[in-house]
Amino acid sequence: MRRREFLPLLGAMMVARPLSAEQKAMPVIGYLNATSPEANADSLAAFRQGLGETGYVEGQRVAIEYRWAEEQYDRLAALADELVRRNVRVITSTGGRPVAQAAKTATKTIPIVFVVGSDPVRDGLVASLARPGGNVTGVTFLTGALTSKRLQLLNDLVPNAAAIGLLLNPAAGSEATSRDAQEAARATGKRLIVVGASTDDDIETAFASLGEQRVDALLIGGDPFLNTRRARLIALAAHYAIPAMHEAGASVKAGGLISYGASVATAYRLAGSYTGRILQGAKPADLPVQQPTIFELVVNLKTAKELGLTVPPSILARADEVIE
Repeated sequence: MRRREFLPLLGAMMVARPLSAEQKAMPVIGYLNATSPEANADSLAAFRQGLGETGYVEGQRVAIEYRWAEEQYDRLAALADELVRRNVRVITSTGGRPVAQAAKTATKTIPIVFVVGSDPVRDGLVASLARPGGNVTGVTFLTGALTSKRLQLLNDLVPNAAAIGLLLNPAAGSEATSRDAQEAARATGKRLIVVGASTDDDIETAFASLGEQRVDALLIGGDPFLNTRRARLIALAAHYAIPAMHEAGASVKAGGLISYGASVATAYRLAGSYTGRILQGAKPADLPVQQPTIFELVVNLKTAKELGLTVPPSILARADEVIE
């Protein structure tokens, strides 16, 4: 077998290797994600950190079975069913509302810990944030609640903007985010132009449409698909000279203009901690849904200069990190 043929095979074996006899004696976590191992590497590291804080280390006191949808959302239901048939002790669903809903549909008895950006009460995942009820709890970024704040920051950065674009992934269940953004835009007197992208070709088409409609600024959604296209989104925003607001600071560090949102690493660490606590005997119904308490504002002055923008002192004074 040639080396270039062997390496992909070895990688596949590492992702889906059978459990050893020792591992079978351990409690098993089912990890359900909308993307891939490569795209989820940093988040998974944070999850394992939180899990370790409760005394569980993968391969020592706990085993983890992974199911990756590879951005094919129609696979989520079948993958969740596989974990239920495997009779895992906990399902950790990460990568947005569709993942959490697939897990909840698959089982009413196995505990589920989610990480979502939307409002889990409005989405029907839990009864309330303080008292989730049932077998589901987790962590939410409450992205919708931050939409008005992001639009206001864009307004401060581009005060003469008349039309603001919003890029979302329709396949990830973005209806609520779109409604929140429309309401926030009306409150500021801005015209909001919503475009969708669920494939790489869609991204190119969406930016072409934004350019044709002469949007003055852009708000980019933070679902797993768009997050994994960070470099392309930054390049297209630069090509069309559109000031863009991102959700994660990593995008700004990679060359984006500005971001405002909760720490992704913190959210996944909390999810890991909750997963460990459930393995110790805690019930999801007794674990309130965690919400972000710290929000990060990151600004890239180099990108602002390239766009011909002057970042106002009010934003610089509040920024957690300014990239020169």
